[in-house]
Amino acid sequence: MAAFERDGVPLFRATSADAIESGDVRGFSSYPLVPFSNRIADATLHWDGATYALPRYLPGDENAIHGNGWQRAWQVLAVGNSRATVDLVHDAKRARAREWAFPYRARQAFVLLRHSLKMTLAIANTGTKAFPCGLGWHPFFPRTADTELCFLARAMWETDAGKLPTRLKRVKATHYFSAPRALGTTALDNCFTGWRPPALIRWPERQTQVAIFANTPCRYLVVYVPSGADYFAIEPVSHMTDAFNRAAAGASDTGTHVLAPGEMFSCTMHVSVQHPV
Repeated sequence: MAAFERDGVPLFRATSADAIESGDVRGFSSYPLVPFSNRIADATLHWDGATYALPRYLPGDENAIHGNGWQRAWQVLAVGNSRATVDLVHDAKRARAREWAFPYRARQAFVLLRHSLKMTLAIANTGTKAFPCGLGWHPFFPRTADTELCFLARAMWETDAGKLPTRLKRVKATHYFSAPRALGTTALDNCFTGWRPPALIRWPERQTQVAIFANTPCRYLVVYVPSGADYFAIEPVSHMTDAFNRAAAGASDTGTHVLAPGEMFSCTMHVSVQHPV
């Protein structure tokens, strides 16, 4: 996505002209996470007794991140004044198999309503083997000195230097946003479990807020607030970080969805534009 705004005011982070010209997806307003979100440790998937090497898309990061859908061109199937549908066919042949060893078809649908944006992301297994999958979104939001955040979650995964989960703990006070409060100097890059939508973002100086809803599969919320940046990300996702490897090693409650041949899995997110109460 290149923009989501109201009356010329960005609700998602604005995409720069340079990012559009160069196709630098990391500079866009939002992108899809498919067939997984966040990181897979050491860019190696362990699944069903086999090992699969994955690309490292971020310089200096030894892990795979966000699947391959955010790096690929999607085909426009339909477009109108208030809706669009785009498809990605991943055949997992030849060099494409290095991106993800299992073939799939993914679809994004966008519907602009009177006061909200509805985004649906789906994946279908077009191959003959079951594989682990997950979905999510990576929308960026403008961050000002007064921006406030509010969300409810049961616990947070602490991470190591590589941003991989180490220990699940109750959310500590410095990272607790059960009531709206300014981001201030907060710095976060963590996965929260037991998220209860909506997450609220407020810009008091604009008298505007957005509420982020997602349906049942998105039980996890990744909150990325880089230190000193003028943006941050709130990411509804269907699984925890490095979920597939943890599931293969016997861990439970990772959010891993095993997609059988011919099966489809989908998630929906709403971003509602509101006036703060």
